[in-house]
Amino acid sequence: MVMIRPLIRANKWRQRKAQIVIFFIFLVSNIGGCLTPVGDPPLLMGFNNGVGFFWSLNLLPVMLLNVAILLILFFIIDNNAYKKDLADGLKPETSKEKKKLHLAGAHNIFFMIVIVAAVILSGVLPQKVPFFAKGIHFYGEVELGYASILEMAMILIAAFLSLRTTKKEVREENHFTWDAIQEVAVLFIGIFITMIPALLILKARGADLGIKEPWQFFWMTGFLSSFLDNTPTYLVFFTTAVHSALTGGSMVKVLDGTIPKIFLMAISCGAVFMGANTYIGNAPNFMVRSIAEENGIKMPSFFGYMAWSVSCLIPVFIIDTLVFFLFF
Repeated sequence: MVMIRPLIRANKWRQRKAQIVIFFIFLVSNIGGCLTPVGDPPLLMGFNNGVGFFWSLNLLPVMLLNVAILLILFFIIDNNAYKKDLADGLKPETSKEKKKLHLAGAHNIFFMIVIVAAVILSGVLPQKVPFFAKGIHFYGEVELGYASILEMAMILIAAFLSLRTTKKEVREENHFTWDAIQEVAVLFIGIFITMIPALLILKARGADLGIKEPWQFFWMTGFLSSFLDNTPTYLVFFTTAVHSALTGGSMVKVLDGTIPKIFLMAISCGAVFMGANTYIGNAPNFMVRSIAEENGIKMPSFFGYMAWSVSCLIPVFIIDTLVFFLFF
């Protein structure tokens, strides 16, 4: 969310630029978030359930392979589009006036750190401080933990102070609006409500699906993450794996038991990476798309985007399967 607007502004002069945003979604909004629990919500769910904060560094080899392949593919596609833009007489905007390089609104970096700290504390405090493991009961099985309340308070205060202390001109120059946030909020409220029955069925019958191999967890988690949102899908298959008495290689200790490392890697990669397969697989995907269209970039339709993901991402995930999850 921080980097997409400067990227769009840097390529404003170009006509053929949808591929830039598409690969940004692939690489930054999804695959690039696999190294820490604050990088992508599914890993945060694992952290909240006892997976070590730095355990996700085990995914580094998979990430590096995927990033290398996709960057090469992006270079080929974008270089071809760039040459066509130049051939059409388009060229980057230049200014004769020399300006000093500076960072406007730099104090917001502090508020970003506060937000990251809030997310980390929401996972650490319930495990370290008994008080934060408790919460306020609302209705039925709905309970809001004290750690979550603290997290929300820190995030809201940081957001409020950012709005109050940043000059309006800075946001206007960065073309900031609330439209993309509002659109994503409405869309994902609907998605979260309608996917509850599917998740309840998975939770109740997930162990009966007959998936017992890492590659099966990778693809099943990934496929459902593409359409049901990757965070709750990760949690369902994580819970299934913990309670399925799976074996194979070294074990990772979590709150409710243990899970083989290779299975945890497969579930994590499936949820994080394949959340890029559709606009709705991960909330930032749709938000980046909305910001791009808001800035005049014609983005593919839902199925048009899937044509990109099937042709560019699925071959990469097949390679992941062969290299990391099939012969473990």
